[in-house]
Amino acid sequence: MKRRTALCAVLLLASGPLLAADPPAPPPPATPGVAWASMSPPQQQALSHFQEQWSSLPPERQQALATGAQRWLSMTPDERRSARDRFQSWQQLPPDQRALIRQRWQRFQQLSPEQQQAVRQNFHAFSQLPPAQRALLRQRWRSATPQERSQMLQRLRQGGGGRR
Repeated sequence: MKRRTALCAVLLLASGPLLAADPPAPPPPATPGVAWASMSPPQQQALSHFQEQWSSLPPERQQALATGAQRWLSMTPDERRSARDRFQSWQQLPPDQRALIRQRWQRFQQLSPEQQQAVRQNFHAFSQLPPAQRALLRQRWRSATPQERSQMLQRLRQGGGGRR
């Protein structure tokens, strides 16, 4: 009996700092799942291959799928065709290239809204150039040293994207 009392005393003394500390913060609220029955029939049809496993999917995945199905249903036939083509292109990429694209997307997501807008504008301007000029710019970038690339980027940031 004395041994049990001594053990309890040691445990209480050892946990004293833990008991005196603030209680741990509650976990963040969980993302609510999406009940299969709460989706519209067209959404259910679009996601029919997930029906059997729906209840076992994580709530975040359910939410993403339901949102994606709604977006798909709002697309025109041309937009759907374009999305299918992009998805097929994505599936054909090697895993290392997909990983690089994911990394770049994550970096883009961390940019401020103004920086994201600048990237979009630059991409749009680049895509409007004739193919030969785009190829020339790509070649100049690839053959540039790291220092030359840094200088090119600096000129672009200053608004003087012309040649020097």
